[in-house]
Amino acid sequence: MTSLVRHITIDCADAYKLAGFWSGVLGAPLSDEDAPGDPEALVEAPGAALLFISVPEPKSTKNRLHLDIQPQGRTRDEEVERLLGLGATLVADHRRPNGRGWATLADPEGNEFCVECGAAERAALTGTRLPVTADDVTTAVRLAVDALRESSVDNWLVPAGSLEWDCWGTAEHLSDDLFSYAAQLGPRQPSLDTYVPYRWSADHKGGPMNAIFADRSAGPAGLLQTLEASGALLAAMVRTASPEVRSYHSYGVSDPEGFAAMGIVETLVHVHDLAASLDVRWTPPADLCDRVLARLFPDAPKDADRWAVLLWATGRGELPGHPRVTSWKWQSAPLEESGRD
Repeated sequence: MTSLVRHITIDCADAYKLAGFWSGVLGAPLSDEDAPGDPEALVEAPGAALLFISVPEPKSTKNRLHLDIQPQGRTRDEEVERLLGLGATLVADHRRPNGRGWATLADPEGNEFCVECGAAERAALTGTRLPVTADDVTTAVRLAVDALRESSVDNWLVPAGSLEWDCWGTAEHLSDDLFSYAAQLGPRQPSLDTYVPYRWSADHKGGPMNAIFADRSAGPAGLLQTLEASGALLAAMVRTASPEVRSYHSYGVSDPEGFAAMGIVETLVHVHDLAASLDVRWTPPADLCDRVLARLFPDAPKDADRWAVLLWATGRGELPGHPRVTSWKWQSAPLEESGRD
C-alpha cells in the first residue's frame, strides 16, 4: 500500500479570506464547517483539497512549491483576466507571441501560481486532438437526462424513432450500455477476449439484451435515474482507471478513453432516437461531437457540422456529398495502437 495526497496545505494570514479567493479560482466550494475568523479553511477541490491555515509569520520569500492551473472552457488569456479581477496580481508574463507559455500570478497574500494554456489551446498548438474525458461522459449524460425530463409524453412504449425498440427499451438499453462499459474497466485484470460475464437477457420478445433493467413501476422518472446512475459509474471508472488499462470490446480492445467515447456516442445517438417520439429537442454540443468523432471515427468528414457528421457516421442521417451509411462500426482500439494517430 502507498499514500495519497489528502490536502495541499498553505500557510497564510487569513485562512477564510484566502480560501474564498481560491474557491473562486477553482470553482470549488468552501467547507460548510468553516466560517470567517476560523484558523483553518478548506476548499473542497477534486483530487487534493486546499487547506489554508492561519499562521503569525508573514510570507518572506518565493514559494518552493506552487500550483499550475489550466483553465476549463476558457483560453489562458481569458483566465488570466478573470483571476486578476478576483484579486490576483501579475508577477511575471512568460506568454509568447506564438501562443505558448504561461503567466505567473500571485494570490492576495503573495503566493505565486501559474496559468497555463487550456486543453484546446494545447491541442491547436501541437496539432493533436483533444482527448475524450470522464467530464465529457458526465456532460453528455446530464444533457441527455435533462432533455428527456422535458418530455410531456406519458407513453414510453411507442417506437423510438426508426428503431424496432420502444422508447422505454431504448433508454433502458442506453443505461445498460453505460453500466457495461464501466464494468469492463472494473476488474484488476480486465479480459481482452470477452465481456465481464453478467447474465444478458431480454425482458420481452424483440427487446434489447441487457444485464440490468429499470423497475417499470418507477415510471420514466425512475428510468432516467438509472440512466444517470449508470453514467456516473462510467465517468467514475474512466476517471480512476489507468490510461494503460485495456479491456475487451467486440470492435477491438479499448482503453478508458475509448469506453468514454463509446458511452457518449451511445448517449447522443440514442437520445436522438428518442427525441422525435418523446417530443423533445436534442442538439448536443458541437465540440463534444467533434471529440468523439476524432476518437472513434477518425476518417469521418471534418468539414461539416459535427452533429450531422455523427448522425451520418452512425447511419442516422444524410450528409451532402457522401453516400448514406448503411453499415458502420467505430474504431474502439486506441488510435496510436492501430497506426491511426
